[in-house]
Amino acid sequence: MTVSIHKSLILAGLALSGAAFAQTAAPAPDYTLSYNAGVVTDYRYRGLTQTRHQAAVQGGIDFAHSSGFYLGTWGSTIKWVKDGGGDAPIEIDFYGGYKGTAGAISYDVGALRYQYPGHDLEASPNTTELYGAVTYSMFTLKYSHAISDLFGFDDSKNSYYVDLSASFDLGNGWSLTPHVGYQKVKNYSDNSYTDYALTLGKDLGNGWSASAALIGTDADKALYRTVNDKFAGKTMVVVGLKYAF
Repeated sequence: MTVSIHKSLILAGLALSGAAFAQTAAPAPDYTLSYNAGVVTDYRYRGLTQTRHQAAVQGGIDFAHSSGFYLGTWGSTIKWVKDGGGDAPIEIDFYGGYKGTAGAISYDVGALRYQYPGHDLEASPNTTELYGAVTYSMFTLKYSHAISDLFGFDDSKNSYYVDLSASFDLGNGWSLTPHVGYQKVKNYSDNSYTDYALTLGKDLGNGWSASAALIGTDADKALYRTVNDKFAGKTMVVVGLKYAF
């Protein structure tokens, strides 16, 4: 009887200690470092092709701190600078900012630098923007403001871009993201335009994801579209495959 009681007490103690151990979670890391790589059938930025409607290879690195601060870089192959008489086969972006929440609203503020190494254009396409975004439920509103000339336009400082998007979870890894944006080019009113997109995404698991997007603009008369962009103003399908790790 005594031995049985002792065994019961020991087993109970082990069960309690095991439960306590299971409830002790590992502390969250102070920061995360992530990578991504992908390919798209056409690199579209704000609705306009950057690759003459040809495929692009892309990739990036992101650092995120638990405080909300983040830094990152991202790059893609391009063709539009060569079409304009320059010699930059790639775009490299550098960005940093802070993400936080205020009640039911999350926000994101930061700065972004678009760099085109060795561009050799008379008017520099290198551009710096400040941005701010707010998200409520499935909706995100973002404003980007150029503090330099915009993508090779002389005297275009204070141009801006505003866009509204939504994210719908369709279940089983599927998502649907509608988007509409407006690009204002300071002192070049004929080159201001609206773009729109509807993107269907699929999480394939193990870091892989795929997307198909209908993308279009009303920029068929915009001068800074590439000289070979005979499809500007037409709605087209862009397909992408991405791996994040």
